[in-house]
Amino acid sequence: MLYDLDGTLLDTATDIALALNRALVEYGWEVIPESDVRLMIGRGGQILVERAARLQRRALQQAQLNEIVDRFYEHYGELEARNEAVAQPYPGAVETLQRLKRAGLRSAVVTNKLHRFAVELFERLQLSDSIDLIVGGDTCERRKPDPQPLLHACTTLGVAPAQTLMVGDSINDVLAARAGGIPVVCVTYGYNEGQDPRKLPCDDWIDALGELPSLILPRAS
Repeated sequence: MLYDLDGTLLDTATDIALALNRALVEYGWEVIPESDVRLMIGRGGQILVERAARLQRRALQQAQLNEIVDRFYEHYGELEARNEAVAQPYPGAVETLQRLKRAGLRSAVVTNKLHRFAVELFERLQLSDSIDLIVGGDTCERRKPDPQPLLHACTTLGVAPAQTLMVGDSINDVLAARAGGIPVVCVTYGYNEGQDPRKLPCDDWIDALGELPSLILPRAS
């Protein structure tokens, strides 16, 4: 089992929006409403800042882009350190992770979020024992939508790509899974960069993570 994190297992948009806006105001930019940030999430911090720049019609040189991205990451990390983070699992996420774990299925989170941030989230939410591996956006040379991090997870878990399943919420997850020869199911409530997840070219959709075991366990048995 491979899971995306932001918009699939956890609702992290509030924390991402807070960290992004704290970085932007340091450079004299306007605050972006969380509702807009939810439409911008996907592909990592650099793309997030680039989208913020386009939204506010600001030209960015590479040096300033790098600075703002670094500040975003610093603010995001501080949320956990200062106990300000509010990200929580979506309904059914915890129970599903635990149920599939008990069923003997090995699992990994494959996210474009930096590895250390994903680890901190799972530790705070006491979910670390529910998964076997976390692959972050900086774990491999390339990140989703490239299949490399998914294939890395499969290799580490000792599972053939065709015998696993990717669960995500965005076109990045679908493209990465397709390129890696991995079946993919999408949740209908995720971010997907502002696009309707129900239009994703995946193998199936679920409206809640609690629906996942009924799709998986018969196959596993």
